[in-house]
Amino acid sequence: MHEENYRAFADAIILNAVKDFRPAYRRLKTHPDDQKAQDTVREITKFFCSQYFVSLTALDGPALLHKLMREIDEKK
Repeated sequence: MHEENYRAFADAIILNAVKDFRPAYRRLKTHPDDQKAQDTVREITKFFCSQYFVSLTALDGPALLHKLMREIDEKK
């Protein structure tokens, strides 16, 4: 039960980061000088490449980040 709760919490953290990344990255594509979008993208990029991310999941953070960026770039 404890492991399930930990996993659900870790998944929620990662999903929230993905949810926050998408609109900020899209915003940067049309408004590259938007400081808030820059800060959000920078912060979430650091998270995906951090030891903290590694401690939460077995996913490859940088690969997931690149997949998200590619997905957004292709939707133009």
